[in-house]
Amino acid sequence: MNHDMTPEINLPEVLAEVAAACARYEDALVHNKVEVLDELFWNSPHTLRYGATENLYGYEAIQAFRAARPSQGLAREVLRTAITTYGRDFATAHIEFRREGSAKTGRQSQTWMRTGQGWRVVAAHVSLLA
Repeated sequence: MNHDMTPEINLPEVLAEVAAACARYEDALVHNKVEVLDELFWNSPHTLRYGATENLYGYEAIQAFRAARPSQGLAREVLRTAITTYGRDFATAHIEFRREGSAKTGRQSQTWMRTGQGWRVVAAHVSLLA
């Protein structure tokens, strides 16, 4: 591997952009702003989301899941956030969270890509620890 090709990690302005996109996503998630959640996922058949109970392949499947999901019980506390940017157009964001009234810790991983429309989630995974 040519180490000269390694992208710059956590450029401050790029990190700030991704952190803002992640904060917007979190706000939309806990307040059930489905249109914002839909906007922040890349509209592509290549996009995927592994949820706590479902595997969704493609933007349309993710959008259909969100439209059908109950809007109750979405409040959660973010326990830890780790965002890493790679160059100017790619990033990962990971959080640990706890739902209100639950003893289980949840984990959310997102892969973000800069698109012509802004930062979009291209892959996501949510799971719970017993």
